[in-house]
Amino acid sequence: MTREPIEPAGDAAILGRVAAGLRRADLAVLAIKEPPLRRIGNSGSLYSILANLKVKPGQTAAELARVVGVTPQAIQPLVGKLAERGWLERRTHARHATIHELHLTDAGLAEAARADRIVAHLDDHLRTELGDDDYERLVGLLGRVVAALPGWTAPDEA
Repeated sequence: MTREPIEPAGDAAILGRVAAGLRRADLAVLAIKEPPLRRIGNSGSLYSILANLKVKPGQTAAELARVVGVTPQAIQPLVGKLAERGWLERRTHARHATIHELHLTDAGLAEAARADRIVAHLDDHLRTELGDDDYERLVGLLGRVVAALPGWTAPDEA
């Protein structure tokens, strides 16, 4: 399906785009969850790593960087911080001696559960405010957005 070129939007329409709304929502979620996470000695970034390793243990730092949306260079200090706290351990990969798989320790699992209690409470608040139907619809729509993004190609600058 060929579409006509999109003309730049007027100023008012720019902030009404889905991408702008997603960004504002993301920033609002980060801003609201960060203070309670910090009160328990955690952060949004650390929680993201803990949650992903809880769900899928044994990821490498590079794999983890991709799923949490940071560079491999940026993940190293975060992984180091979790290891220093005793929340994470590095295990040598069974077939590749230079690759380390990351696993939560018992203390890391406990911290993941502690932080997840806060994030789950926030999510429950959103479900209550939106109502079950809109909440489920939003979850579905966000999944569709994520699935659709790889099919996008930036326009030529010519």
